[in-house]
Amino acid sequence: MTQHLAAPAAPASGTRTDWWRDAVIYQVYPRSFADGNGDGMGDLEGVRARLPHLKDLGVDAVWLSPFYASPQADAGYDVADYRAIDPMFGTLHDADAVIRDAHALGLRIIVDLVPNHSSDRHDWFRRALADGPGSPLRERYHFRPGKGTDGELPPNDWESIFGGPAWTRTTDPDGTPGDWYLHLFAPEQPDFNWEHPAVRDEFRSILRFWLDMGVDGFRVDVAHGLVKAEGLPDIGRHDQLKLLGNDTMPFFDQDGVHAIYRSWRQVLSEYAGDRVLVAEAWTPTVERTAHYVRPDEMHQAFNFQYLGTHWDAAELREVIDSSLAAMRPVGAPATWVLSNHDVTRHATRFANPPGLGTQLRTPGDRALGLRRARAATLLMLALPGSAYVYQGEELGLPDVTDLPDEARQDPSFHRAQGQDGFRDGCRVPIPWTVDGPSYGFGTGGSWLPQPDGWGELSVQAQTGDPTSTLELYRAALRTRRNQPGLGAGDDLEWTDAPAGVLAFRRAEFACTANTTGTPVRIAAPGRMLLASGPVEVAGGEVELPADTTVWWAV
Repeated sequence: MTQHLAAPAAPASGTRTDWWRDAVIYQVYPRSFADGNGDGMGDLEGVRARLPHLKDLGVDAVWLSPFYASPQADAGYDVADYRAIDPMFGTLHDADAVIRDAHALGLRIIVDLVPNHSSDRHDWFRRALADGPGSPLRERYHFRPGKGTDGELPPNDWESIFGGPAWTRTTDPDGTPGDWYLHLFAPEQPDFNWEHPAVRDEFRSILRFWLDMGVDGFRVDVAHGLVKAEGLPDIGRHDQLKLLGNDTMPFFDQDGVHAIYRSWRQVLSEYAGDRVLVAEAWTPTVERTAHYVRPDEMHQAFNFQYLGTHWDAAELREVIDSSLAAMRPVGAPATWVLSNHDVTRHATRFANPPGLGTQLRTPGDRALGLRRARAATLLMLALPGSAYVYQGEELGLPDVTDLPDEARQDPSFHRAQGQDGFRDGCRVPIPWTVDGPSYGFGTGGSWLPQPDGWGELSVQAQTGDPTSTLELYRAALRTRRNQPGLGAGDDLEWTDAPAGVLAFRRAEFACTANTTGTPVRIAAPGRMLLASGPVEVAGGEVELPADTTVWWAV
C-alpha cells in the first residue's frame, strides 16, 4: 500500500537556478548514519535529527541511499515497492518530515532510484512466477528458455557482477524446471526489460510520485545498465568483471539508455525548483560518460575515473584535464568524488600502495592515509564543478578493515568469483559522540561492529578542534562558498610547479598540492586561505610539506 503526501515548500534557496553546477552533495547511507529508534539500524528519524550537522558542515544537498520497501538482499538496492518506505527506516510520513526539515534548513534532497532491477519480491515478478510461462508479466523482465537438451544451461554466458552466472532457473507452477531469468547482480534482483512500455510508464510514474513529495532530484543507480544489446549475445569469455570499465559490454552502456533519460528530463521539466538527475554510469571513458549529461538528458554524472586515480600529480592532472574537456562540449559540470558506499574510504586507499583496487582489507599507514585524504579533499573542492562527500569522510574515518567474516553482510562477500565483497568496511555506522552506546549512533548498538576508539573520531571529539578533519571540512566549504573563483565553471589554468606538485589558478584563487613524500619549496602565489596541514610562509616563499594542499587568494 502506498500513500501520497503533499509536496513540501521549496527550499529557501529555491529561487536559484543551476544550483547543481557547483553543489557539494553529501551522501547519507541511512542504515549507518543515525539510529532514531534504538534498534541498531539507522533510519529516517535519525537522519532528520542529524540534519543540523549537515547544515553546519556547509553542504548544499543530501543524497539518500535507498530506503524503499525491500527484503534487503542487497542493502535496499533490491526494491519491492518504489512508493513505500521499508519499516526498518520508517514511514512515508518520516520521509516527508526529512524533506520538509531539510528544505527549512536550505538543504536539498536527492533520492536514490534503482531502475535496472527490482526485488524478486516485487509484485510484478512474484505474479510472473506464479502465472508461469506465457504470462504477460514475464515480458517486463528477461525470461528466456535455457540451452541444452532439457534447457539445463543458461541462455547465454553473461556473468553476475556479484559472481556466478547472471541467470537463475525458475520452477514452473507444476513443479517442473522452467525458464531462466536475468539478474546482473544478485539472484534476488531480476533485471527489468526496458523495451517493454509498461516498465517505462511505471518509472515515469515513480518519478512523479517522489517529485510530488518534494524531492529535488534522483541519483540513478546503474544508469548504464538498463538496455541490453539486441538478442542478448554471448561475450565469449569468462572473468567478465575484469572487463568492466574497460570494454563496452552487451549489458552496459548501450545507446538505447539515452532515450529513457530524455523522457525523464521531460518529466522533471514539469516541476518548478530546478530538479536534477544524477547518473551512476560506469563507462569505459569519461567521454562516454559525457553522453549521459547532454543538454536534454541528465544534469550530472559521477566521475569514477577521478575516484580511481592514485595520489599522483601526473595521473591527477591527466584525469582532471580529460574530465573538464569531456564535459565542455555538452555544457555539463564536471563532478568529483573520492569515496562512496561501494569502495574503501580514501583515507585507507591512500594509506596503501597504489594498484590494489578500490576494495581493500589492509589498513596501511593510517597517518599517511589521513594526511593524503585531507590534501585530496582540498584539491577536489578547488576544482571546477560539483563535489560529492560520503558520510564520515568529514571525520577522516578509515575503512574498518578487520571486520570478522561472520559480521559481514555484503552479499557479494558470500558469493564466489564476484566483487571482492569488502564494502562493509566503509558502511560501519559513524560516531557522533566520544562514548556512550555505539558512540552516539543510537541507543541499541549498531548493525555492524564499530572499532574500539571510534569515539575519538566522532563529531563531538572534533568539533572546535582547529586541527581536526571536521573543522577542515567546515572551513573548506565555508571558503568555497565565499571565495570568488571557486565552484561552478570549467576554467582552470595550470601554472609551473616542481615535479609532483599540482598548481593552478581560477580567477582570484590558486591551489597548490604536493603529492610527493618530501617537502617542496615554491613561491607563495598569494595570501594563504587554508591548508590541509601545518604550513609556514616566509619571505614570499612557502615550503609545501609532503602530501599537503594549500589554497591561496591571489
